[in-house]
Amino acid sequence: MSDELETPQPEEQSEATEAEAAEATEAPTDEEPSDSVQNASDPQVEDDDDGDDDGPGDESTVAVQQPSLTQDHRDAMAPTAARRVAFDDDRDYSDDEFAEMLGMYEETLQVKAQQIVNGTVLAVTENEVVVDIGFKSEGAIALSEFGDEPEIEVGDEVEVFLEDVEDQDGQVVVSKQKADFMRVWDHIKDAYDSGLHVDGTVQRRIKGGLVVDLFGVDAFLPGSQIDLRQVKNFGQYIGLQFPFRIIKLNKSRRNIVVSRRVVLEEEREQMRATLLAELEKDQTREGIVKNITDFGAFIDLGGADGLLHITDMSWGRVNHPSDVITIGATVNVKVLNYDRERERISLGLKQLSAYPWENVEEKYPVSTKVVGRVVSITDYGAFVELEEGVEGLIHISEMSWTQHVRHPSKILTVQEEVETMVLRVNAVDEKISLGLKQCQPDPWESLDVRYPVGSCMVGAVRNITNFGVFVEIEPGIDGLVHISDLSWTKRVKHPSELVNKDDELEVVVLNIDKEQRRISLSHKHIEDNPWDKLELRYGPGKVSAGVIVRLTDKDVVVEMDGDIEGFVPISQLGIADIRNVEEHFAEGETLNLVVSEFDREQKRIILSAKEYLSRQDQGQIEAYEEAHALRPVTIGDLAGDTLSDLVEQKNGETEEAKETSDEVESDDAEEDDNTSDAAESDDAESNDTEDDDDTSDEAESDDAESADADKAEE
Repeated sequence: MSDELETPQPEEQSEATEAEAAEATEAPTDEEPSDSVQNASDPQVEDDDDGDDDGPGDESTVAVQQPSLTQDHRDAMAPTAARRVAFDDDRDYSDDEFAEMLGMYEETLQVKAQQIVNGTVLAVTENEVVVDIGFKSEGAIALSEFGDEPEIEVGDEVEVFLEDVEDQDGQVVVSKQKADFMRVWDHIKDAYDSGLHVDGTVQRRIKGGLVVDLFGVDAFLPGSQIDLRQVKNFGQYIGLQFPFRIIKLNKSRRNIVVSRRVVLEEEREQMRATLLAELEKDQTREGIVKNITDFGAFIDLGGADGLLHITDMSWGRVNHPSDVITIGATVNVKVLNYDRERERISLGLKQLSAYPWENVEEKYPVSTKVVGRVVSITDYGAFVELEEGVEGLIHISEMSWTQHVRHPSKILTVQEEVETMVLRVNAVDEKISLGLKQCQPDPWESLDVRYPVGSCMVGAVRNITNFGVFVEIEPGIDGLVHISDLSWTKRVKHPSELVNKDDELEVVVLNIDKEQRRISLSHKHIEDNPWDKLELRYGPGKVSAGVIVRLTDKDVVVEMDGDIEGFVPISQLGIADIRNVEEHFAEGETLNLVVSEFDREQKRIILSAKEYLSRQDQGQIEAYEEAHALRPVTIGDLAGDTLSDLVEQKNGETEEAKETSDEVESDDAEEDDNTSDAAESDDAESNDTEDDDDTSDEAESDDAESADADKAEE
């Protein structure tokens, strides 16, 4: 309805009043009004040209859908309609009189749009409140504009904002939220202009942020402005009161955007300035764990962050910072260093407790037994925690008296409690050497009692090398049978010619070295030395037959009765101008020979076919020469012989390499450890020497045996 009313003509007036009267008395229909207006209780997202973050999605404003007239609303406004019908039905007035009276009536209506007016609640329905503001019609306000739990009753006086005196249905348009907004607008505008902080209560969560009650009106708090860090759970702030800064304002849209983060940043900057002015080295400060990384944690000291490195968290072993502290926890730390130029702060946690290595020699004297917990296992040993911050190393060589430990995990496990003995203490380098085997009796101390020299036993062959055979005499203890002690009579080129791995071998104890932890064994000493009796059978000039078992470039090796080997030099084979033995003789051939030399000391018998032939007639000599005449040597023979030698040589090298690899494996691990841990170098070197001595037991061969081997090859 416009502010000026045109006076209808008598005919038109009559038709109009009749229609209005009919409308007033006619029952309401179910047809809803086609148009609607906005109400401030239902938030709508509108676009703003400034592009700022006003709320969820785009710029937001709070608009309310004006409720449609219901039956209760029509019943409440029935008296007004009746009065209008009665007024229209009075047709005793002229047009001038009617216009005059209508003007007088409108003068009594002092209500103007776009202002706050007082109203009285006429009715409260399920979704709306009907309010009489003293105008010709009542207004309907959505119930949600009165809050989440409205306490409104009929007869209550309320302030509402008159948006329009008449809508398309002839009703006034009023709003409770807009009235509240207009009342506090001045306060909000002053706070926005001056940058003051205002207190607000978080009401509920909406898309993109939270709704804050600010002076009784709703303001939007974006999710990015809730805290200094990203917040995942918005619900934890509902119902809490905080100070806010108004960062955006739009009166026409009644849009208010606030920020808590700006307030926190201002407070943090003030605290930072104060902290940096007071901060000094060696101070103890309280802070909150802000973030945790693999190398440490950042502690908020109240305005500035400091780094607590993982090595400064505990005197003990720390696998990860999260094992000691958690995010959000309050901790007391010590300022280790403060670089004012770069504003870097180094913090320490373990420095607040006593240094555990102080007087460690008195707490853990050498040769005392202690109980600890295995906290780490490496290739070269195991670390045992004796107390928090004090750890000792059990080197792999100190784990067993008898076993060859390939890896510490074969003996120990992490978190296992073990009893160890303190071997060495180095408080300066914070190192303690521990021994596991020292808590058990050393079997080598009583070995000579259990196995005196000259005692016989049977053991299993555990390993074969070029220089001998290792025989296990009891679990974990092996003795060496040198190659020269395998047989009295045979010249053994490799031990594999006589024994195989895992064979049972009868041996005699020759010597026990406790310091070097070595046992010398012999297989040939099971029998008496046959060379004392062989001189009678094979004295010089004696005739004996022998089977060729091996051909060399310089001689022929034959086997005689009693597994005795003799040597026939190339010059004594009885063939003139012989250059290659293989061109005249073959393995397995039997020769009649005469003993030309018997060396008891060197255990060697020299034979001669030439001497034997000198005692025969010419026919036998010619038959011998014809039998051993020059015969062609094929490539296959040469290749077969060469291949046989290579295979034999390769087998020997393989066995030796295997033994050496087994014995030296732990030494390599120790040497790697020595590179990374210089403080343990003495232990590693000592153990490397012992292990190398064990693997290279060639020291068991004395000078006499070496000379013997040289003469045998001659």
